[in-house]
Amino acid sequence: MREITVDQYIQMDSAVPVDVRSPIEFEECSIPGAVNVPLFTNEERVEIGTLYKKEGSDAAKWRAMEIVSPKIPAMMEKIRDLKNNGYQPVIYCWRGGMRSKAVTTFITYAGVSIPRLIGGYRGYRQYILENTADLIPEKAVVLHGMTGVGKTDVLKVLCEKGYPVIDLEEMAGHRGSIFGSFGMGDGSTQKTFDALLYQALSEVKGSPYIIMEAESKRIGKIIQPDKMLDTKRTGIHIDMFSSMKSRVQRIVRDYVEPYKKEEWFKPKVNESLLFIKKRLKDPEIREQLAESAEAENYELFISLLLEHYYDPRYAFKQHDYEGEFHHVNADNLETAAEQVIKIIEKQNAPVL
Repeated sequence: MREITVDQYIQMDSAVPVDVRSPIEFEECSIPGAVNVPLFTNEERVEIGTLYKKEGSDAAKWRAMEIVSPKIPAMMEKIRDLKNNGYQPVIYCWRGGMRSKAVTTFITYAGVSIPRLIGGYRGYRQYILENTADLIPEKAVVLHGMTGVGKTDVLKVLCEKGYPVIDLEEMAGHRGSIFGSFGMGDGSTQKTFDALLYQALSEVKGSPYIIMEAESKRIGKIIQPDKMLDTKRTGIHIDMFSSMKSRVQRIVRDYVEPYKKEEWFKPKVNESLLFIKKRLKDPEIREQLAESAEAENYELFISLLLEHYYDPRYAFKQHDYEGEFHHVNADNLETAAEQVIKIIEKQNAPVL
């Protein structure tokens, strides 16, 4: 049985992690890019765990054998197909225990050499937590700006041009505002975010800087590492601005148009509005927001939110950062991206 360390896995080309844990464990957290080939369903895992507690290890192992035996050929075929398609499967479970050992033994007997990850997912997570800070460059280019000015759009343009972009909102599965989870599901868990951040930083390793948004420490359910916050605070700061018309159009495009016909959309708008109304002192504005939401006049609804809720809060955020702020008009995204590049050049940050 061939075993590899997390460090060896990180260095591999064409590696595909094969997660043999149950689907519910896989959904909670996994190594980025992993394929789930579970030994047990969620229900079977509960059954075996209960049996272990009530009747002991031997009874649980025997039941596990009964459950797994019929599945072995199909599981082995999935793993073998990965290898035949030019990938290098790496088997792992929670902590490199019986499940990954069993699958690796089966596939070895079938004549295919597949390595097993020592320490499993738990070992992988410990590794990335210990090494993420070392991957964060000393310098950051930080995009600031009010809601809807197009910070994420400019990041995407810069990424397409080959610049070292770190999209924290995408990794968090949350856009960072009260409506930030719209269309993004339940958002990432901390474990998922940490893994995605390590992967993204690894992909820009060696760059003297990263480009990122000025996100708060908490984005949805996740918390950024302290070194990322320190790098952001002392970075090159670019304040993006845009017309109210452009901002409203972008927000409608991102938050409304793709989802307005979904059953969950209007109830979620109303739920978020309840939270906002508690923070607005003006009863007339609260009434206008409620009326525009009920009438599904989302252009007016968003304009009111920007003017009376989001924009007044933004002015205080810049006090958390050090150094000069550069200003970029983002009505045109391509032009804005070019302006950001020029600012990087003038600040003596090497352009890649």
